[in-house]
Amino acid sequence: MREPRSPASTRGVTQHIGYGLLALSVWLAWEVLKAPVAARAPPSIGVRIAATSPEVLRRAAEAEFTAGRPGNAEALAEESLVRAPFNARALRVRGLAAAEAGETEQADQLLTLAGNWSLRDDPAHAWLVEYRLRQGDYASSFAHADTLARRRTDIRPQIFSLFTTAAASDPEALRAVANLLAAAPPWRGAYWSYLKGADQGDELLLSLAIALESSASPFTQRELSWLYQRWLGERRLAAIGALREQVRRPAPADLVLNGSFSGSSAEEISPFGWKLGRSAGLTVEVVEDDRDSRNLALRAEYDGFGSAAIAEQVLTLSPGPYVFSADYRIESDAARASLWWSLVCIDDRKQLAEARATGERATPGASWAAVRVDFTVPEQGCLVQRLSLTPRPADRRAPIAAWFDDVDISGASNPKSQRAASAG
Repeated sequence: MREPRSPASTRGVTQHIGYGLLALSVWLAWEVLKAPVAARAPPSIGVRIAATSPEVLRRAAEAEFTAGRPGNAEALAEESLVRAPFNARALRVRGLAAAEAGETEQADQLLTLAGNWSLRDDPAHAWLVEYRLRQGDYASSFAHADTLARRRTDIRPQIFSLFTTAAASDPEALRAVANLLAAAPPWRGAYWSYLKGADQGDELLLSLAIALESSASPFTQRELSWLYQRWLGERRLAAIGALREQVRRPAPADLVLNGSFSGSSAEEISPFGWKLGRSAGLTVEVVEDDRDSRNLALRAEYDGFGSAAIAEQVLTLSPGPYVFSADYRIESDAARASLWWSLVCIDDRKQLAEARATGERATPGASWAAVRVDFTVPEQGCLVQRLSLTPRPADRRAPIAAWFDDVDISGASNPKSQRAASAG
């Protein structure tokens, strides 16, 4: 017969079981926590905690390389790669260590593979940018720079400086930059802004606009408008003419854009095309002709006091003789307000042509009539011009409502036929 255990012996067994369970729970907890602790601890401590962890070995390799011990870094990186062969960051450390040892071909292969595995590995791509640039391989170098520029807005100025310096000095580099921009990267607009203040920035903008015109992503209407307007404000008039002549947007043969007022303003590239006036006492709009709904024309209603332009647009006429003509019709004219067409050189504000927009003898309610004037663009000092329809305020209230259509400029030797029955 088995003797019953004493209470003291039972307590002893229970205590041993409790200690064992406590030790087991501590061990299990440590196993659970060991990996994150090792990952967060300094690399030297992490290696002692989890000597076989590929992530810990990779961190230790990076730390050794940063500390200037590429030999140790190489060994640790290789150990990490044995346990995790597709560890891009460990492969990058191995490649950088090879580069430090003078094994540049092997480094190039390793870092290229690391860069292909991870587009987010900045050190790998940065090394490849510099190495490929030294080899004269602009396309590959700039492709890796593009990878960096897409993610790192903070280093875009340095990357843009690289693009600009290279493109301004070597046509091959210019082509490589244009190829990147043709893919419409997210930093394209930021690069245009950077070029505003860069040395040779305007020259490079012109070259890139020309190079991109035949690509899948030429300058948009918005980008062209921005560039034309900026150069107009800076009086870089020769650049405006050169850009328009090369990209042919708007077509140089269209001396006046949308002179019939039938085109869409969304298709226009500023400052070419009509800019309609907005001011108190002036209403300007393109609407259906109240006598012919099939025809669109410009209608202006003016109270006789203000002097803001009713409509204007920038031109790039070549030197030589021309004929200006425009049709008009007066809807109401209480006091013969004075509206004038004028053409001036933007370079020196010299006036080339002037004509009363509503003629001298027109009467309200009459049919369409026309004004016509000859003028000559000089050989020098008149690269860009401005055509304007403006009022000349009277001493007293002089309201008028008038229509305008078929604004045209043609070579003097071959003027276009006019619809109007009389000249003003």
